[in-house]
Parts: sequence; structure tokens; C-alpha cells
Amino acid sequence: MTPDRQGSFDSSRRHVLIVAHTGRRDSIDAAVDVCRQLQAADVLPVMSADEYAGLTAVAPDLLGVAVLGENVTIGDLEVVIVLGGDGTILRAAELTRGCAAPLMGVNLGHVGFLAESEREDLTETVVRVLARDYLVEERMTLNVRVKVDSEVIYETWALNEATVEKASRERMLEVVIEVDGRPLSSFGCDGVVMSTPTGSTAYSFSAGGPIVWPSLDAMLLVPLSPHALFSRPLVVGPDSVFAVEVLDRTQGTGVLWCDGRRTHELPRGARVVVRRSPVPLRLARLSQGPFTDRLVRKFELPVTGWRGPAGEDARA
Repeated sequence: MTPDRQGSFDSSRRHVLIVAHTGRRDSIDAAVDVCRQLQAADVLPVMSADEYAGLTAVAPDLLGVAVLGENVTIGDLEVVIVLGGDGTILRAAELTRGCAAPLMGVNLGHVGFLAESEREDLTETVVRVLARDYLVEERMTLNVRVKVDSEVIYETWALNEATVEKASRERMLEVVIEVDGRPLSSFGCDGVVMSTPTGSTAYSFSAGGPIVWPSLDAMLLVPLSPHALFSRPLVVGPDSVFAVEVLDRTQGTGVLWCDGRRTHELPRGARVVVRRSPVPLRLARLSQGPFTDRLVRKFELPVTGWRGPAGEDARA
């Protein structure tokens, strides 16, 4: 590794990337706390250049932090600590795409469905990371291609969902849906959401799609405000392939959004093909609790009055 203005970095040390929502003071303070805790354990904190600049504006004495892409590559990372809500975790997933290091989310947002712990548990979370005391769970992601005629004009990926939407508020999008190479239905709509089980609690959920347990490998398709008799959400196996074609009768253009972060304009005649990606996302988990409990906790669902099954078998 080459030295920077802070000195040289020992490549034999453990490297932990910190991704924070630097637009919020509580996230900046949490990042400073994590850096100091890592340094006290002789573990090298790593940040992106812009996020580190945001931290030093608050804590100018914070030195000895490596900069991702300058002193450290993603291949050097052991784990990623993400401080923020689900949007920050999606940004961290984009930043470390293809990296073997798992993401440990600490929720500083609202719901924080992908996060593993809360702000008050931050110190203990870092202790568990330092001790390598966590489980790694792999989540399915999507490969997304845009084709015009036979030419691939854009390719990206998604953790939560790929959404084909109308570009103009006053215009309707005319699409035809295809599953496994066969046409299923055509209709006018505001858009179509194609989601992973992880994304089933995000945009797909807001659009009326089902919640799918993340242990299940599947893909979901949920139309947005469709003008059609047959417009129910679909759930297919992980080896299936979705395609959405923007029909020529569409007035205007469409737009592709992936995780609300990556976008591409869709002209009439464009074809969006979505299939399972061979590159999963790795999440670090502190415990292996039931997904039901996470739903209840994150959505604050009412369960008062539940007595549980008789006997000791919780599945009885």
C-alpha cells in the first residue's frame, strides 16, 4: 500500500469499511465512535474519500483512517459496518458489489429492515465484529438488462427491485409481460416492479405484493396501478426469467430504476430482462432469529393476546 498524508498503512492489519449517512450528525458521530473503537483494537478503519472528509470536518483529530480506492481495495475488506437506514445499506451494497466482505447494518433510520442492530447496541456490535462473532447470510440479487432489438444498451443489478415506470406523470406506460420466454399479458400501468424476497418488504410491499421469506429463492412481479383484469402479483422460481417490453403504442418513454439508485431511460420498443444474478449479497447477522419476529418488530405489528402453541414445539 502507498502512504497518504496520514502516513503508511500496514497491509497485514484487519480492514473494516465504515459506510455512514454523512448528511446526518448522529450517523457522523456513530462513525467517529466506530473508528476509535476499531483503532483501539488495532484494526484499520476504512472509508470512502468523501465520507472521510465529512468526518474530519467534525473530528479533525481523527487520523489513521484508510481511504477506499487509494490505500485499500474492496478485496482487502473483512467486513463492512453500515451506519444508517436501508438506503445507506443499499449504497454500501453498491460500493462493495462482488466483494466477499459481509455487510453489518446498524439502524440509524426509521424501519431499517436490512439492519441487524440499533444505535444503542453499536458498541456491542463492534465488539462482535472484532471477535468475528457473527453469522453470514446470503441474499439473492437480480441481473438486469435493457435491450433494444438485439442490442444490450444497459446492464446493472438490484438487491431489492428493478422497476419499469412511466417517465411522465400524465402518461400511461403500455407494456407486455413475459415469463420464461412466453407472453403473459399486456396492459397500461404506472409501472412494473420485479423484486427479490429481500425487496418484498420494500417497494413491492407498498405496491400490494406479498411478503416472501428471505430463505426462499424466488422472484416477484407486481404491476403498479394496472388497467387490466389480470394483474395479480406473480411469484416464480429462481431460475425463471422476467421480461417487460415497452410497447410502441406508449406515448412518451419509460424509465428503469434499480434499488432507487441506478436509472436508465427506456425508449419505446425497449425490453427489460430480469433474472437471478450469480453474485449474492452477504449480510452479517448477530443471531439467527425467526423472520416472523423481524416482521413484528420492524412493522410494529400487534400480537397482543397470542398464547403460543401448547407444549414445547413452536411449530405444532
